[in-house]
Formats: sequence, structure tokens, C-alpha cells
Amino acid sequence: MSKLPSLLILFAAEVVAMSLWFVSAAILPDLLLDQPLSSIRQALLSSGVQAGFVVGALLSAFLGIADRFDPRRVFAICAVLAGLANLALLVLVPGSFASITARFATGALLAGVYPVGMKITVGWSQKDRGFLVGSLVAALTLGSALPHFFAFTGGTDWQFTVTITSLAAMLGGLACLQTKLGPFHQKASSFNPRSIAVAWTNKKVRLAYAGYFGHMWELYGMWAWIGTAVAVSYAFHLPEAEAISLAKLTTFVSVALGGVACIFAGKVADRIGKAKVAAAAMALSASAALATALTFGGPVWLTFVCVMVWGLTVIPDSAQFSALVADASPPELEGSLMTLQTALGFLLTFFVVQAIPVIASNFGWPLVLAGLAIGPIFGVIAMIKHTKLS
Repeated sequence: MSKLPSLLILFAAEVVAMSLWFVSAAILPDLLLDQPLSSIRQALLSSGVQAGFVVGALLSAFLGIADRFDPRRVFAICAVLAGLANLALLVLVPGSFASITARFATGALLAGVYPVGMKITVGWSQKDRGFLVGSLVAALTLGSALPHFFAFTGGTDWQFTVTITSLAAMLGGLACLQTKLGPFHQKASSFNPRSIAVAWTNKKVRLAYAGYFGHMWELYGMWAWIGTAVAVSYAFHLPEAEAISLAKLTTFVSVALGGVACIFAGKVADRIGKAKVAAAAMALSASAALATALTFGGPVWLTFVCVMVWGLTVIPDSAQFSALVADASPPELEGSLMTLQTALGFLLTFFVVQAIPVIASNFGWPLVLAGLAIGPIFGVIAMIKHTKLS
């Protein structure tokens, strides 16, 4: 099987497998109709995935799983098991310790999907990695948007969203077994945990990590809670049911738009520089976050437009951080260093996602939305320094 068919299968598998991530955020408004939950438990259903991913990714990076084993098999096994863990939500009490544990397990298993998918992708090329990794992140982005679409089409039937995302993820995992590995794929010969020290000793890798952390401060806070936030904003002018329905559609469209932007940004990055594209994207997304905060509670159409711009600009930089790490890393360590990067980034998102509803309940959503702009501003500074090293 040649490059294009293999990558298309991989990207499709990534879409459906990563749709598991935001299932709880997508179904939360309808879930609350059946089972009232405290703000802490609501947050744990989303941040539990982040916590699980961090644990899984750190373990994977330390053991060098993406570099030592066939990544296609790792992807397939993890996607199937993640689908089963998500399916358990159908029989568990919403918001219970068991359901939060199931979300934690889902996140831990997805650490064998997204970073491993990057390892497979960068093995196909060295010249157009910005575009290829951008396409993979576009797949992740579309997957992140999918549960909101299913929640929108399924109405108040939250079980529909849980079922369809679980089954799709398992099928995607099996499909990944049909892909091939590229000519630049390299396997680590042995387990060497000291190899991850490159993340600190290599300045280019270190700055790529720093930019990624600023990006992650904003991204998953926005993705996890923008639906809830705009539902509150829309409710100033619409009946509650209409506000919730429009918020689901808003979230799906805004996140999906980011996927399209990832592909375009990857093409541009391969021509003018990955760090430059990442810096530009973060500057725009920080501006959009502030604009969304300023228009909160205002005309529905204006808030909608601001969220669309935010969704379009919040994700295109993500792929470039991973590509920058791959470019600066020894080929046999790419998988481990990209996995460590995502692990540390998602560790940050755990605290951000968990804190957001608490801050919003005490200080209001506009302050939360404006505060998310801090991360990309920090990231822009890191990318400016990275550009000077090139």
C-alpha cells in the first residue's frame, strides 16, 4: 500500500478514535437533565480524560512504546479498548466514581492513539512534515468536534452519542492495521529512559515544548467548555432549550473549522517556517479569545462569529509544535519525545479544565474566556525565540 492510501486510512481512524475525547462535554447538558451533578463532578468527567491521557502518555514516553513496538498494533489495541471503556458509560451512574474512572481509562488509552499516529505520520516524509502532521491534527480536530454533532442530531438522547462514538472508535482501530509504515520510520533498538532528556538539553526541542504548553493552556479549556459558555451567553436572548441546541452546533462548527485550518497552515509552514506559522496562529487565537469575552451576553450572531474565528485559529499551531520536535529530534526518539510533549501539555490542561467551571461560577465566563488568552501570548514569545535559532 502506498503513502496516500495508508495516510488516508490513518487519518480516518484518528477521526473516529479521537471522537471519544469530548463525549462527556458534548452530552453534559442532556446528562444533567437525568442526573444533577456538582460543578466538580462535571469537570471531572472532562478533566478525567486529560488526567488519564497524561498518565498513559508519560508511561508510553518512559517505556518508548511508540518507538519500540509496531505503532499500528499499538494504535489498534488502544482504540478498541478505549471504545469499550467509553461504552461503559451506558451502564454506569452518570458522574459516579466509576464513570469518572471510565473516562480516565479512555484518556489513558488514547495516549496510544494520538502520539502513536504522529509517529506513523512523520515516518512518511521529512520535507512536508508540517502539512502531514497538520493533516493528522485536522483529523484529531474533526474527531473532537464529532461528538458535539452527534449530540446535536441525537437531541436529548445522550446514549446515542456514547454508542456511536464507541463503535466508530473500535472500527477505526481495526482499520489502522491495514496501513503501512513509511520509508523514514525508525525503530528504537532498546529501552533507554535517559533519551527523553533531549527535551531539556536540545534548545529547539525545549522552545517547541514551551510554545506547546502555551497553546494547550488555551486549547482544551476552549474545546471543553465553549459549548457550556456560549449556552449561557445565548440564554440572554434565547429560550434555554434553543440556547443549548445552538451551543452544540456552535461548538461542532467552530472546532471543525479548526481542522480545515490545520491543513492550510501545514502547507504554509513547510514554505515559510513552522515557528512563524505557530506564532501567527496564537496571536490570532488570543485576540479571538478576548473578543469572545467582550461580546459575551451580547447579540447572538456576534458571539457566534467570534467563536468561529476562535475555533478557526486555536488549533493550527498544534501540529507545528509536534513537527518542530520531530525535526529537532534523533529519528529513533521522535515518538517518545512527541509523546512526552503531549503528556506534559495535557497535564497542564487537567488543571485548566478542572478550574474553569469553578472560576466561572465565582467570577463569570467573560473572565475565564479572557484568561485563556494568556497561554498563546506566552507561546508567541517562545516561537519568536525559536525563529531566531533557525
